[in-house]
Amino acid sequence: MTLSEENYLKCLFHLEKHHDKGVPTNGISEAMRTKASSVTDMVKRMSEKGLINYEPYQGSSLTKNGKQHALKVIRKHRLWEYFLVDKLKFSWDEVHEIAEELEHIQSEKLTKRLDSFLGFPKVDPHGDPIPDEDGNFKPIAKTILAHCKIGGKGNFVGVKDSSPEFLQYLDRKDISLGDKIEVCQREEFDGSLELKINGKEIGVSSKTAENLYVEPFEN
Repeated sequence: MTLSEENYLKCLFHLEKHHDKGVPTNGISEAMRTKASSVTDMVKRMSEKGLINYEPYQGSSLTKNGKQHALKVIRKHRLWEYFLVDKLKFSWDEVHEIAEELEHIQSEKLTKRLDSFLGFPKVDPHGDPIPDEDGNFKPIAKTILAHCKIGGKGNFVGVKDSSPEFLQYLDRKDISLGDKIEVCQREEFDGSLELKINGKEIGVSSKTAENLYVEPFEN
């Protein structure tokens, strides 16, 4: 398994969530930032290896074997992100690019020991679930903050946009995973929200609210 093939599998795993009938080549091309012709060549080769189901003009999807490989890469990526934040004290906006390199280490023994050393964490620093060694993980019941009703309350459990710029913005706003959020008011003009976060009032744009996940709870 080459580094490039692992990246394609991981990319396709994430894109499949939004496509029921196969991921279009142009969608993969945009996500991978490469030419559509290069994507076609790659998915054809990976189809021959039994990793991808590819049908011309109908899109691509992961085979069972391909999905298992994708989950292994995602597991390593998220474990390394957790390690970098929890043990080496990197900030959550610094770790993605480093984990992109570390996720390609092939030693399963190292991955198992890393998981054990960290205490078998269930979510990474951005709130995404970490698959276990069999590729299983428990989805988090969450909703986008912008979709919550006035008076709705929830715990901040993840981000839709994990770019360094957005995470740094949240740091400046003093918004962190685990915070208790209450929707106090929505501006009809632009969809911005007035929130109460851990008892402190704060305003956020509709764009920010569209990129925050909360786990709703009752009083």
